[in-house]
This record gives sequence, C-alpha cells and structure tokens, in this order.
Amino acid sequence: MEIDNDPAYQQMINGELYLESPILQQRRRDVRTKLMQYNQIADNDDRNTKMKSLLRSAGDRFFVEPTFEFSYGVNIRIGNHFYANHGVTLCDEGLITIGNDCKFGPKVGLYTPAHPLDPTVRRTEAERTAPITIGNDVWIGGSAVILPGVTLGNNVIVGAGAVVTHSFPDNVIVVGNPARVLKQNAPQS
Repeated sequence: MEIDNDPAYQQMINGELYLESPILQQRRRDVRTKLMQYNQIADNDDRNTKMKSLLRSAGDRFFVEPTFEFSYGVNIRIGNHFYANHGVTLCDEGLITIGNDCKFGPKVGLYTPAHPLDPTVRRTEAERTAPITIGNDVWIGGSAVILPGVTLGNNVIVGAGAVVTHSFPDNVIVVGNPARVLKQNAPQS
C-alpha cells in the first residue's frame, strides 16, 4: 500500500509526534466515503465483506452491525470470530490488534490517539498514538472505552460503560471509571 511508504504514517504507527500528510488525509477521505456507503448496506454478507476489505486483516466469521467506524482501517488486525454491535468506533491512528473470539457491545470505542498535554504542542495539531491490543475471548460491554496504550489479556470481560485507562492481565472482569478489577474470571477451558 502507498500509505506504508509515507514517513508521516511511519511516525504515526511508531508513536512519534506526527502531522497528517496528504497521503494520510486522502486515505481518511477514501475510508470515510466507503464507510458511509457500506454502513447503509442491509445485506449482512455484502456489508461485512466490504468492511473487511478496508482492514489490514480480519479472520473468518467477521460480523459488524452498522455503524462500524474507523479512521484508516490499515492499522486494524482482527482474529477469527469477531462480532461488533451497533455504533462501534475504532480510532486506528495507532495499531489495533484484536484476538480471536471477541465480542463488542454497542457503542464501544477503542481510541489510539494520544493528544499532547502541552497546549502549545496541541495547537500545532501534532499528535502521537499508542497501540491497543485485545487478547482472545474478550467481551467488551456496551459504551465501554479503551484508551491508548491498553493491552487486555485473554478472557477479559469489560463491563458496560467502563473506561479502561491501563492494561489488565488474563481472566479478569473489569468495571468502572477508571476501570478496576471487579473479580477474577474463570479461566478458559
């Protein structure tokens, strides 16, 4: 892909401060146009095939309800057997990796951009990213938000409305804002 050779793209996925280049701007415009079209398709197979074509990779049994939104698509890797309910947003300025057998409730958000805290730098429109990694067998409840740099282990359940600000290991249920461990989850069999 042309985007892979863009220096701004490399800075973006490496977590360095970057400004959006013309190549990145064009990719976002193209993806936005296609998402507007694809989210209107009523036929599940047709919609999901087209959505999947915009991602870096996605495994078998990929199913998303409309609306499914993302910034670039090329920074998203999804394993087998993925389901996303209505209104899911993946801000994939940074890399997003989602394991196998994951389910997202409605209005889940994964946000990789990390805007500068210094207002002088923020005014330049430069930003950086931090990747999000989701393990296997993860269920994220409705309206939960996963912030930049978070890794969720395998068999994690994120309660509805949680704001996940840091990483969690395997086999936990997390809830709240900021998210905290509610209890251990039964290990996978």
